[in-house]
Amino acid sequence: MGIIISIAIIAILAISAIIVLRWPNKKLQGTMPAGVLTFAAILFTSGLDVGLIMFPLTEFPVYAAEDAYGFTNPLAMTFGAWGFLVWALYFLTTFYFCAIEPRVKFFEIPLIKYVYNLVVIATCAFTGFLFFKYLPDYISGLSEPLRYGLVGAVILIAVLSSTHVRYIKWLSLSSTWLFYGLIIVMFLGAGIDLSGLWSNLILMADYFPNMHRFSVPISDYHQFYLYWWMAWSIMIGQFVSRFVGGLKTWQLLAALLVLPSITIAFWFAVLYGYYAEGLQISPTLNLAMVVVGILFVLNSLDSLTRLYTDNLNLSVDRLGTLKYVALNWGVLFGLVLLYRHTELKIEWVGLIVIALYAIVMSLLWHKRQDIIKPAA
Repeated sequence: MGIIISIAIIAILAISAIIVLRWPNKKLQGTMPAGVLTFAAILFTSGLDVGLIMFPLTEFPVYAAEDAYGFTNPLAMTFGAWGFLVWALYFLTTFYFCAIEPRVKFFEIPLIKYVYNLVVIATCAFTGFLFFKYLPDYISGLSEPLRYGLVGAVILIAVLSSTHVRYIKWLSLSSTWLFYGLIIVMFLGAGIDLSGLWSNLILMADYFPNMHRFSVPISDYHQFYLYWWMAWSIMIGQFVSRFVGGLKTWQLLAALLVLPSITIAFWFAVLYGYYAEGLQISPTLNLAMVVVGILFVLNSLDSLTRLYTDNLNLSVDRLGTLKYVALNWGVLFGLVLLYRHTELKIEWVGLIVIALYAIVMSLLWHKRQDIIKPAA
């Protein structure tokens, strides 16, 4: 599996580079164009999930202890798993759904359409499963019935939010600002000054001279991350492409690589202060992290639910609100239970996505003369 994901990631990065060099100034427009700030908020909250909040503090000591990660520091390693280069996967698919799919409609081919939307549903449910899995680490003494109940309630709210795009936009913007607030509060709680924060950012910068190492699996755990990003790549590209508001190709790439990475970098730099100083997170800050984590779950679930229901024509207008909510809640909560009680893994979903890439790229190559003309 390591060879497959390595080839896929390298191919995607190479194709992305060719696109930017060949059509740097092609203007891209989505079906629901939004301003840059709204686009950035939707991208950030839809393209990430609860793992951004819950994983880093548990990963720093792992990266510090294992030899596989000895080429850099734990902070740079964590950033490499979440920031910068991996967002290029979203660039390729966002560009595709803005510039190519409206003309070729490959994702309307029945086999591709239904396999792809099963991937969206499975990946959407995986977000809910991660939330379920790590809840006990953040809410001590949480009983099993309450654990299931909280996850079920979050999925229900997300499905309700997906009934209208304006709810998704509002939730994305409010979640982004609350996350910025969490960064500030956590920074003040850590007791580190600006020079300490800057020192952590400098440590993180060691990612860039080692960036090439992150395009192939460093370990089994890093391989899991790459398959996870791969599983998300097509559907996030399709979703956020709707909100692209006239960006040129190079501007889209820059926005995807830089805008989310800045916020991620400051968040990790603050968290690293807690790890490096051996600080305990207070109950109040822990509660704040849980609240923001729940908002990230809601953002991921509502955007992806909206995506696959639109793709499959399972809209509120067609089904009615009650049937729409009951169907999607049942499917997503049922899949969370499937992840919980079976060996279903996100890596399998990533393999299916790679196969979809191969099929679509083959079709594009066959029609290469008719698809994209040089653009000013």
